[in-house]
Amino acid sequence: FPPYKAAADAGAGSFMAAFNTVDGVPATGNRWLLTDVLRKQWGFKGFVVTDYTGISEMQAHGMGDLQQVAAMALNAGVDMDMVAAAFTGTLEKSLQEGKVTEASINQACRRILEAKYKLGLFDDPYRYLDEKRARKEIYSTDKRAEARRIAAESFVLLKNDGNMLPLQKKGKIALIGPLANTAANMPGSWSVAAVFSKYKTLLQAMRDAVGSRAEVIYAKGSNITYDKDLEARGSMFGREIRDSRSDKEMLDEAVQAARQADVIVAAIGETSEFSGECSSRSDLTIFDAQKDLLTALKATGKPVVLVNFSGRPTVMNWENANFPAILNVWFGGSEAGDAICDVLFGDKVPSGRLTVSMPKSVGQIPIYYNHLNTGRPQPEGRPFEKFRSNYIDIDNNPLYPFGYGLSYTTFKYGPLQLDATSMTADGQIKVTVPVTNTGSRDADEVVQLYLHDVAASIARPVKELKDFARISLRAGETRNVTFTITADKLKFYNSELQYVCEPGEFQIMVGPNSRDTQTAGFTLK
Repeated sequence: FPPYKAAADAGAGSFMAAFNTVDGVPATGNRWLLTDVLRKQWGFKGFVVTDYTGISEMQAHGMGDLQQVAAMALNAGVDMDMVAAAFTGTLEKSLQEGKVTEASINQACRRILEAKYKLGLFDDPYRYLDEKRARKEIYSTDKRAEARRIAAESFVLLKNDGNMLPLQKKGKIALIGPLANTAANMPGSWSVAAVFSKYKTLLQAMRDAVGSRAEVIYAKGSNITYDKDLEARGSMFGREIRDSRSDKEMLDEAVQAARQADVIVAAIGETSEFSGECSSRSDLTIFDAQKDLLTALKATGKPVVLVNFSGRPTVMNWENANFPAILNVWFGGSEAGDAICDVLFGDKVPSGRLTVSMPKSVGQIPIYYNHLNTGRPQPEGRPFEKFRSNYIDIDNNPLYPFGYGLSYTTFKYGPLQLDATSMTADGQIKVTVPVTNTGSRDADEVVQLYLHDVAASIARPVKELKDFARISLRAGETRNVTFTITADKLKFYNSELQYVCEPGEFQIMVGPNSRDTQTAGFTLK
C-alpha cells in the first residue's frame, strides 16, 4: 500500500486496477480496494481505469459472464473500461434489470469528464497533438543529455577487482558479444515509440568515445542462444538480431579479435523482449551460446569486462568467479550506448544501486532483503545445520544484495549516532552518520537507512528500507548524513488492517547496502 498511497497523496489523476486478485477478488471488481480504501480512506478524487480487457478477463477468474463482471466493476468503483467493451455493451441491460444504478453510471462519466476538463481538453481537444512542439522537444539536444545522465546513474557496478574499470582510451579494445551492435535493444520492453534509427549501438558509441586514441575491434561472437525459437520469442517487434552464420564461425571470429586486443568488453545478456510483460523465464543464468563465448574469451588470457543487459536479476555465479569486472546496464534507453561508455571510460563514476537481490540460484527465489524471519533462522556465517532454515547445497545469501553497487572510489562510514534512545509517537529521533570519500575520485554515494521492529503484534520483516540519501562527495571530503525517524517510518498494517505504530524496541541499520550495515537501537514509548 505505501507506494500507492504516496501516489494518491502526491496528486495522481488516475489509478489503474490490476489484473490480479486481492483476497480472491479480482482487483478490477474489488469494491473494498477501489472504493473503501482508495476513495474513502485515501480521499482519491480522480478516475479509475481498468487494464487492457481487465473487465472481460474477470470471466476467466470465475466471476460470471460479461454482463455480470461489467456490473461488478462499475459497482466496485471502476470508471473507465479499457477495450473490453463491457460497459458500452452491457450496462444498459444491467440498468434495466436493477444490477447497476444511473447514479453510478453518471458518477463514472463525471469523473472522466472532470479529468478531461482539468487537462484543458474542452478548450482545446488537440492541445497535446502539436506536431511543431513534438519536432522541437522530442529527441532534442537537452532531452538527450538528460536521458544520457539518467542512464549512467542507473548502471550498477557489481564487481571491479584490481580496479579493472575504468578503461583507458588507448590501445586495442575488443568489443564482443551479441548485444554490442544492436540499437534496437538499447531500450527495454514496451518502448513502442522508440525510433531505433536515432539510437547508437554500443559499438558506435565506443568508437565515438575513443576517437583516434584507441582501436575498437568488433565481433558478434554468438547469437543470444542456440535455440532460435527461444531467441525469436525474446526478440519481437523489430529487435531481431539472429545471425545466419554458424556458431563456430562466429566464435572463431571472436577469439581472433580477442587475441589482437589489450582488453575485452563482452556485451552479453538479454534482448529487450526477454524482459517485461509475458516474458517470464525459468532459468536466470547467462544463455548457453553466450556462456560458451565467455568461456572462449576467458581462455585467451586477456582481461574481460562483462557488460550485462537485463531487465531482471541474473544468476552470475560462474561469471563472478571468472571475470574481474561486471557492469549491469539494464536497458538504458535512447542514450544507453553513450552512457555505457561514459561509465566504462570513467567520464562518469557508477552510482546505481540494486533494487532487487541477485540470487546465486533460481532455487533461492523468492529471495528478498525484507523477508520475514522463521522460527529457526540460520545464524549468519554458520555452516549447514539440520532443522534450521537453510539450504543443503548453498548458503542463504544472494550473490549481490539489495541496495548493492560499487564505485570508482571508496567510502568509509563513521560511527552511527542517535540524538536520543527513546521517542514518543509524536516525537522524533535524528540519526547521523559521517561518510568519507576515501578514494581519489569525486563521486556519489547512496546512504541507506533500514529499520527493524523487534517485537510487534504481527511478524515484521528482518529489515525494511525506510530512507536513503544520494550525496556527492569530493575526494577526501567527509559529510554528516542525517535521517529523521518519526512515527510514520514505524507504522505498518496490523492484522485488522489498521495503520499503526506500536511501542517497543526498534533497530536502526545504516550502510551502503542492505547487507553491510551498522546497527543501533531505540525505544518507542
